[in-house]
Amino acid sequence: MTNSSFNSKKIAVVFNESVKNPYPVLQNLEQELIDRGANPEVLEIKELKYGFDFVFAVGGDGTILHVAKFFAMTQTPVLGINLGRLGFLSQINSDKIKYAIDCVYENKFHVEKRIMLKSDNYQALNDFVIKGISKTRSAKFALKINDKFVCDYIADGLIVSTPTGSTAYGLSAGGPVLNPNIEAFVIVPICPHTLNARPIVIPSDEKITITSFEDDVNEFSMIIDGAEIIETESSITIEKSEHMANLALLEDDEFYSVLRNKFNWGVAPKSL
Repeated sequence: MTNSSFNSKKIAVVFNESVKNPYPVLQNLEQELIDRGANPEVLEIKELKYGFDFVFAVGGDGTILHVAKFFAMTQTPVLGINLGRLGFLSQINSDKIKYAIDCVYENKFHVEKRIMLKSDNYQALNDFVIKGISKTRSAKFALKINDKFVCDYIADGLIVSTPTGSTAYGLSAGGPVLNPNIEAFVIVPICPHTLNARPIVIPSDEKITITSFEDDVNEFSMIIDGAEIIETESSITIEKSEHMANLALLEDDEFYSVLRNKFNWGVAPKSL
């Protein structure tokens, strides 16, 4: 049954003009919504504002991360239309726009809340990556959890990841895959200079502190969701954010099927 009340909602269509040629998909999506009686407002990703009940985001995973974090403040559901490569968060490809809108109008979707990280005024849906200022050598890091010393690392960096981000950089660095509904964070060293450093999974209510134990180093660089890079002091505190991203997923968007389809997870190798 069509959800006629959906047309009474304020709908935004957000696009990222830096993604290669988003306009045909954007126009198709906008026209499909108009044909159903909706009056969507189209926004470029640099022009985000609040005041919507539902948001379609057109772009790659970076676009979804940015849009979902922004609308986490108002708990607004975000459905992504993938124009990038992997599209792990967006999931819906551009050739399924009509199908996606059908699902939304027929209430065949659910909203999944995803925990996020915060450090000072910065928020991450995927991860914070902490590295030394020097681009030519590893850095020395000291890790504390709840103000208690855990261990030291000599590494190219540390990744502090949410379950959502566990399939991103953390996975590439050897970290585990976490179901996005798990309330936990992952700390993954990047190329540690030791044979016994392993990723660690901790409860999401614990406080993570990363400091330098080098006298001549007083700054780190911190990369936020693979996009924004800032320089920060030699002590970084990371905790669970009070806000949660709200991802609109279609009924057939199930985490393990996404793993199979995107990563070929659990697929037997082909015989030679």
